[in-house]
Amino acid sequence: MSLRTKLILVFLAATLAPMAVMIWVTTSLLDQSLRYATTAELDELSRSLETTGREMYQKSREALKHDVLAGRVAPRRYLPFEVNAWPPHVVRFVASKEPERFFLSGDQGERLNYLVTRQDGEVWEYSRPLGGVAMNKLTKQISGARELVERARAYDVRRGVTFALLVTAAGVYVLALSILMWIAFRVSRPMRSLKLGLQTLASGDFAVRIEGDGADEAGQVIAAFNETAAQLEESREKLVELTRVASWQMLARKMAHEVKNSLTPIRLTMEEIGARNGSVDSTFLKQASQIVADEVTTLEKRVRAFSDFAAEPPAHPRETDLNALVAERVAFLRPSHPGVAYDIQLAEHAGATADPDLVRGVLTNLLENAAQAAGPGGRIQTRTFSEGARTVVEVADSGPGLTDLARSTLFQPSITFKKNGMGLGLSIARRSVMLCGGEIEHYESTLGGAAFRVSLPAAGREEPHAAHLDR
Repeated sequence: MSLRTKLILVFLAATLAPMAVMIWVTTSLLDQSLRYATTAELDELSRSLETTGREMYQKSREALKHDVLAGRVAPRRYLPFEVNAWPPHVVRFVASKEPERFFLSGDQGERLNYLVTRQDGEVWEYSRPLGGVAMNKLTKQISGARELVERARAYDVRRGVTFALLVTAAGVYVLALSILMWIAFRVSRPMRSLKLGLQTLASGDFAVRIEGDGADEAGQVIAAFNETAAQLEESREKLVELTRVASWQMLARKMAHEVKNSLTPIRLTMEEIGARNGSVDSTFLKQASQIVADEVTTLEKRVRAFSDFAAEPPAHPRETDLNALVAERVAFLRPSHPGVAYDIQLAEHAGATADPDLVRGVLTNLLENAAQAAGPGGRIQTRTFSEGARTVVEVADSGPGLTDLARSTLFQPSITFKKNGMGLGLSIARRSVMLCGGEIEHYESTLGGAAFRVSLPAAGREEPHAAHLDR
């Protein structure tokens, strides 16, 4: 998991929990406020009922007063000498000294009463029903509706505040998340660049450098990486140069030793001829000539091998039939080793993209080494097969095999464990295989002797560019 992802997850974990609680609370309040959202109709209805009730009450008063004047309603009289028996509402009316008063009576205010004072001190009370309309109940309902409307308006304000809170919280959250993602990207970008640089460096490209000149910890790490890569590149160049010089020094010492070994018998032979002062018989002269000729031939062979190793032949990879090359090399070498048994196992298709001339040289070297190691009565196993995008040739023998020391220095030049060997054959073979874009390695064989596996790009693959080998 990347550093940027970790930072984002930490932010989410630290903010989502309180954000969830806040959203739950606000949505709960919003839900309650929405229950009172449709109050406009209720407000209008309550005002309409209030107006209707007021008009009805006014008209009822006018109708009652009109009936009283017309004598259609009989009054209830309260005489002055019975004042102690008057009802409280009559006493209060007289005490107010009002000429007349209308008021509601009944349990729910369903009757309209009219009090009027006469000149003789009597109080007359007229009463009539309101047609089943309970004015007190209606008044309470209108009052309750008005209170409900006022509460709904308060809830609407709360709902607006809640909505504003939600919008603000969401905006702050998105802004904070954007800032964190930007910071995480800025923080993780040097780490990702450093990761890619390390992978490139591990692949062997010491020329890799990372851009970045910040003064923070990331910039210091990048600067340290670039400095380390530069030191590694410089050290590798020095090591390659020292290794190249050491190899050539070793080859020069080897060549000087081999030339000295051949020149010594030549010098001794010529000294012997000179010491005889012309009294050289034909037999001795023939032997001396043969010695000189043999040593010169040996010198030529050594110089030729050294020249072949030092040269860098151009590689021309093309589609090559490895089965045909194996069969050709075995047929070419079989007469020289009649006591060796060859076990050839060829795949149905063994095409490779390689230089056939270089492959011939590799097969010749491997098969000749195997025949010399196996000896008379020995056995050589050669087979071809496909392995993914590679075509493989294996050569194994039943000889004594290789020691641990021989395996550790197998492909090094001037190292040989064979009589009359130059120690350059496997080095040349390895270089030829590399020029063809392949690999050569030693493996354990069931025959008990040495075994080598050569893998080359299969036919139809893109032709490899010839590798450049420093000389």
